[in-house]
Amino acid sequence: MRKKGSLKISHLTWGGIDCHELAARFGTPLYVFDTGIIRSRCRELRETFIDRWENTRVRYAGKAFLIRAMAKLIQDEGLGLDVVSLGELMTALSAGFPPERIEMNGNAKSHAEIEAAVNSRVGRIIIDHPDELMTIQNYAQKAGIVQRAMIRVAPGVDAHTHKYIATGSTDSKFGVPADPREGSMLTDTLKAARDCRNVEIRGLHFHVGSQLFETEDYTKSIEVILKLMKSLKDEWGFVTHELNMGGGFGAVINPSVPAMRSEFYTDPMMKALIEGCGAYGLEVPRAILEPGRWIISEAGITLYTVENVRELPEISYIAVDGGMSDNPRFALYQAEYNAVKISDINGKIYRPSNGGKVSIVGKCCESGDILIDDAKIQEVKAGDVIALFNTGAYTFSMSSNYNYLPRPAVVFVENGEAKIAAERQTMEDLMRGQVLLF
Repeated sequence: MRKKGSLKISHLTWGGIDCHELAARFGTPLYVFDTGIIRSRCRELRETFIDRWENTRVRYAGKAFLIRAMAKLIQDEGLGLDVVSLGELMTALSAGFPPERIEMNGNAKSHAEIEAAVNSRVGRIIIDHPDELMTIQNYAQKAGIVQRAMIRVAPGVDAHTHKYIATGSTDSKFGVPADPREGSMLTDTLKAARDCRNVEIRGLHFHVGSQLFETEDYTKSIEVILKLMKSLKDEWGFVTHELNMGGGFGAVINPSVPAMRSEFYTDPMMKALIEGCGAYGLEVPRAILEPGRWIISEAGITLYTVENVRELPEISYIAVDGGMSDNPRFALYQAEYNAVKISDINGKIYRPSNGGKVSIVGKCCESGDILIDDAKIQEVKAGDVIALFNTGAYTFSMSSNYNYLPRPAVVFVENGEAKIAAERQTMEDLMRGQVLLF
């Protein structure tokens, strides 16, 4: 099992630091990331994918969590970066991230985003809609460059995951259907690209979904794409030089459960790609992955202070000082978490006198502001600090100022040292940009 936050006596430590010290020093709610875990995940991908298989690349999916310090860490670990907005692109560039290792993704790119991507000389732009092609051509022509791009296709595979994080079905809002027939969105895009002297289509991109704990969805998708690659080559003369197979590797919920090794996914995927190319007489394209959650999720915890505990006839609530403003994932798609009282991690699980379940809830004015619906946690009282595990992905990046709550700080910890990576918002930050008109 990978080394995560260690269980030291009865106190929770993370990155070698007692979580009580972190809460006292930086306040709560608080996002805490063990950067040693992040680095180990990046290195595992290099060992099991980049070094094991020829002509491969990894692009970290920044949408999972991206601040300047994270961009710098990913750069130092030798990975590339997948961004989906102007804000993510500017965050990466402001951290000095090499633009040639950036790919711009997204299903509804604005002209401003495409212009910035072209002018920044990003390595690839992933075309998600045919209209993007001419926009890229126009800005690339104006810049006097040839912009390399890929086309995102929907393989028509319904992933075994929540419908809100499944992205590869034929009715997905992402990409164009994997249809090689005359007059399809895909073939019309390829034909139009022939006249775009400032755009070079290098290959195809697909992504089937997130939180996948089996490989069948990947191998099925690769089978579909291989047939598509063969048809496009034979009928349209299009050679797939590069294939981005997306991400979506599952991150475990319980910190005591061993994480999924990266080769569990990558070995079957690469074998399916290489064997399939051989069967169809195709050159094996450069293979690219873009995991996000798998790299970052288990590295992160969130610390909260308990505000009150109330026992009702059929349910007990533990209310904390954060909630859906800093983690909306339960409200969005019933994401599951585990929690502990940081000063009593091996203590007896709380059994309320009413015999009902225990829910950990936030302070927002919504009944759906739930962090854990049915929690197994030690008995707590107001003022105690608890930790939610596996909150590294899609928490900070999805956070809001609902109810005018400030965004929590981000702390990076490793080997007993803690550093602020993103400051806690202040009341002044919340008012910034507002104009008193009357």
